[in-house]
Amino acid sequence: MNTSDTRRRTGGRSARVRQAVLDATVAALAEEGIESVSVAGVAARAGVHETSIYRRWKTREGLIVAALLAHSEQTLPVPDTGSLRQDLSAFARAVAHMTASPLGAALVRAMATTDDSPEIAQSRAEFWQARLDTVRAIIDRAAARGELTTVFAPRLVLETLIAPVHFHALMTREPLDDHYPDQLIDLLLQGLQPHQP
Repeated sequence: MNTSDTRRRTGGRSARVRQAVLDATVAALAEEGIESVSVAGVAARAGVHETSIYRRWKTREGLIVAALLAHSEQTLPVPDTGSLRQDLSAFARAVAHMTASPLGAALVRAMATTDDSPEIAQSRAEFWQARLDTVRAIIDRAAARGELTTVFAPRLVLETLIAPVHFHALMTREPLDDHYPDQLIDLLLQGLQPHQP
């Protein structure tokens, strides 16, 4: 067996172990709640040694944040309805639905309260980069269709759209009514549309 074969095989196993641990963490969070999740319990669920988890994620909190970020990544697809309003609405509703779920609420709170380690900082950066890529795709398609005549920074659009949703999840913890995402879209689109002189 040559070195390249060994490297490919090891990398594949490492990815499978990582996914198994993240899946086990999400399952534990859903069943037990964030306060009851332990590295030992996750290791038992995933069929790995605790040392394997600590070697990659360093702390229980780092593991939880990484698992929640990975889970969230899979639940927010890029909408493509053919309309800027509908794309933004679909995205805002997906974010609102995610943050209203137990796992989504746990993610928002964990990201706000967990100290940054290099691992958590990297996971957070990857999470927000994926969100920025989603908004960038929405804006680029809208511009190509002629719906926008001015170029807007995707980060500003993203922050304007989802900051109120995260505020509700983190600060007021009040449920969002069905009209709230559309109200956000109305407010955002008024700023995105060109102003008459």
